[in-house]
Amino acid sequence: MIGSGYIIIFLLFVVLSWLVGARLKSKFRQYSKMPLNYGISGKEVAEKMLHENGIHDVKVVSVQGQLSDHYNPATKTVNLSQDVYNGRSIASAAVAAHECGHAIQHAKAYSMLQFRTALVPVQNISSKIINVIFTLMFFGVFAFNFINLDIALYVVIGCYGIFTLFAFVTLPVEIDASNRALMWLNSAGITGYGTHEKAKDALKWAAYTYVVAALSSLAMLLYFVFMLLGRRD
Repeated sequence: MIGSGYIIIFLLFVVLSWLVGARLKSKFRQYSKMPLNYGISGKEVAEKMLHENGIHDVKVVSVQGQLSDHYNPATKTVNLSQDVYNGRSIASAAVAAHECGHAIQHAKAYSMLQFRTALVPVQNISSKIINVIFTLMFFGVFAFNFINLDIALYVVIGCYGIFTLFAFVTLPVEIDASNRALMWLNSAGITGYGTHEKAKDALKWAAYTYVVAALSSLAMLLYFVFMLLGRRD
């Protein structure tokens, strides 16, 4: 079921993802050494941004890991990695403000965020189905015609369709959060001449990771679509 084309696409995007990820980490290391004009920590940046946007029911907490920062709408927490939480750099401010951008999206019922949230359980189910099908493939079940390959391909295409939709819906959500962050950082005076463009650059490279993920999912979807079309010829 999976041929050399799948392996080539998979390896191509593994390499591309690694390159973008490495560049992102390099940018954050660089900007983590550059202090803000307004010398406050990532925690203080987040709390200030939330407060100035009228959000008082979201907590800012520290979590383990590197680049593990995220907003959890279920618990209403802005979760910042320790380097960002305690850091007083351009990178810390950019990341903290970006995650608060998601909190603001949640508070204002931003439609694309709501759509992505609604897709989460569907994507989780799709992931489990894909895992089952690929496990059956590994054991050669399809070679013995226990399960119709065309039906399996339809299911795989449906699952990758969900993955692709989720990945492309994620793009405007992330871009909007970054735009909200950058606009606020500038208006609040957290970043200024010489630092704002660096904050923008850091968030730009973070966004590229989502672009790669979306293109990877789309490439896999097209691979299986063409495989199914090829079986009909």
